[in-house]
Amino acid sequence: MAFFMLVSTVSWTVEKHFCFGSLVDIAFFHEADTCGMDLGLVVEDVSFKNNPNTCCSDETILVQGQEDLSISYDDLSFGQQQFLVAFTSSYIKLFQPREQHYVPHADYPPPILVRDIHILDQVFLI
Repeated sequence: MAFFMLVSTVSWTVEKHFCFGSLVDIAFFHEADTCGMDLGLVVEDVSFKNNPNTCCSDETILVQGQEDLSISYDDLSFGQQQFLVAFTSSYIKLFQPREQHYVPHADYPPPILVRDIHILDQVFLI
């Protein structure tokens, strides 16, 4: 559960660097390393600056993480609020020890049995 919470809240950035159409480098959380081909070029020509078909290209994939993780109690419907309160109270009471009821006659023995009345009267529970 903690792993899924971490994955859903972290923003992910994946950068890919392509040189002549082939993948050169993939980087997670930082910029991808270049192939070095674009470093030696002098970019003074206006037509070269506006040309999108250069030898190198970068692709960035950004996955935004979830920002708001807290659920407000007011956002829940009335039925959901009732269920939440009932479930929480019953769950808390599940682990509380039960109260011992005082039995006032626990220390007194029953009377001595002289005869079995139900056998003498032949009255049995069936």
